[in-house]
Amino acid sequence: MKHVRVRAALTATTSVLLLSSCSLVGGGGSTATESSPSRDVPGETSTGGGTVVLTTHESFHLPKKLVRAFEAETGYTLEVRAAGDAGTLATKLSLTADNPIADAAFGVDNTFASRPLDEGAFAEVSTTATPPEEYALAEGGDRLVPVDSASVCVNVDTAWFDAEGLEPPQTLEDLTDPAYADLMVTPGASTSSPGMAFFLATVAAFGDDWQDYWTDLLGNGAKVVDGWEDAYYGDFTAGSDSGTRPIVVSYDSSPAFTVSGGESTTAALLDTCFRQVEYAGVLEGADNPEGAAALVDWMLGDEVQSALPESMYVFPVMPGATIPDDWAEFAPQPTDPWEVSPEEIAQNREQWLTEWTDVVSR
Repeated sequence: MKHVRVRAALTATTSVLLLSSCSLVGGGGSTATESSPSRDVPGETSTGGGTVVLTTHESFHLPKKLVRAFEAETGYTLEVRAAGDAGTLATKLSLTADNPIADAAFGVDNTFASRPLDEGAFAEVSTTATPPEEYALAEGGDRLVPVDSASVCVNVDTAWFDAEGLEPPQTLEDLTDPAYADLMVTPGASTSSPGMAFFLATVAAFGDDWQDYWTDLLGNGAKVVDGWEDAYYGDFTAGSDSGTRPIVVSYDSSPAFTVSGGESTTAALLDTCFRQVEYAGVLEGADNPEGAAALVDWMLGDEVQSALPESMYVFPVMPGATIPDDWAEFAPQPTDPWEVSPEEIAQNREQWLTEWTDVVSR
């Protein structure tokens, strides 16, 4: 979602998940070919052939057994190339629209989708499964297919607030209350995908008055850091033993990774959320468009969709996909998240970021 969105491990529990999933594909390098050679399965007929190259963000992970199943069922060999965070990926796709760097792309989200679409980076694609309409792009829905979603939300360390005898905030407006002075940390809008999503939530909530809101937020001692990991693992009290701030910008799924004794010690404030949706598509001019289309279709299948929560810490978009029990109990999704259309984001992103930087640097 993630941009290191996501797509990101949230606590020590997440680290355990990573260690237990030692057969993961993708992430960590500019070119990562970690899939096995194509092979036939007895009784099955491979329908494809050759290599299909996927470019994605650095947080892409799926169990290798699923990749091997894709290769066996289709006859294609999957090569995964990490291209930085979601913003970097979108920029690379935009700049290379006439000379694509892969066959398919995954990880462009609704905050960055408009630019590569406008540059003609994606070709039309059809899938055998149809994701719910609520995740579709108003423009470009025939070229980018929704795969997962996650909402960026303000999170609070409920254990800290209980110990201090202080009611936690609930809304964006609450964060400017002097009762919460010097208690919040957020990644920056210009340096972080979740930081950008939180910024967009404030734009959606306060419209043209968003600068006044940010002036009040910073005046109340909110701290801005470069990235999500800096905020969560550096300053957040539930993410670091040395953290001093019990309010952080993170994800709606984060509380599922802070469960102790059958209860989560953190909570996402569902009135503060901005939903990110990640998309996959076939690149225009791809060397292997058939393989790319098969790959996009595969990502909507039940096995991949059900693997997304524990592999990439995001929610699947397809109905019927399996959600871990902890997610169902401790990671409720917002029913009415803040929204800014991709078209409005595209028209205003650079100006907004310039103005946001001016406010933060005062």
